Amino acid sequence: MPNEVSESKVDGPRIERAVREILAAVGEDPDREGLRETPARVARMYAEMFAGLYRNPRLHLERVFTEQYDEIVLVKDIAFCSMCEHHLLPFYGKAHVGYLPNGKVVGLSKLARVVDDVARRPQVQERMTDSIARMIEEELDARGVAVVVEATHSCMTIRGIMKPGSSCLTSSMRGVFRQNISSREEILSLITGGRT
Repeated sequence: MPNEVSESKVDGPRIERAVREILAAVGEDPDREGLRETPARVARMYAEMFAGLYRNPRLHLERVFTEQYDEIVLVKDIAFCSMCEHHLLPFYGKAHVGYLPNGKVVGLSKLARVVDDVARRPQVQERMTDSIARMIEEELDARGVAVVVEATHSCMTIRGIMKPGSSCLTSSMRGVFRQNISSREEILSLITGGRT
């Protein structure tokens, strides 16, 4: 379960008042039995979805292990849920995070924790992808970092253009994965499992 967010970090009563106003503005009765607890539920949901605003993902990368491993380390299919900052609707999917060590490695779960902390804030997928890659490159002094994020965006599937089944793919390549085409092809092949 994701880390709990202190109630004091998020102004729950303010969110509750705003949700009551939204319900009234769309023509609903916020005091109706089915909606009475909705403002409090939404406040708790926002506290959870935006918990990353109060966390420093870099802390997960502080404890490293000296290891002369010089091949790719890749954690695939890290599930995440984030929030589109344009519509405050969720986007969710999988992140694939790989790096080429430079004399030190980090616990595999730490890469998933970085994804989780970066994901839990309002943002765009492009920024999320780049933030994860930049952080890992800087904190691990990695020779190369590759982050690929595949996501479904509710702002495209349930409103507006309404295209269920559509997805967005973003990548951020750093170091050797950006500079060397064969290294880039190798990491992408590992991520896709040979699928094109």
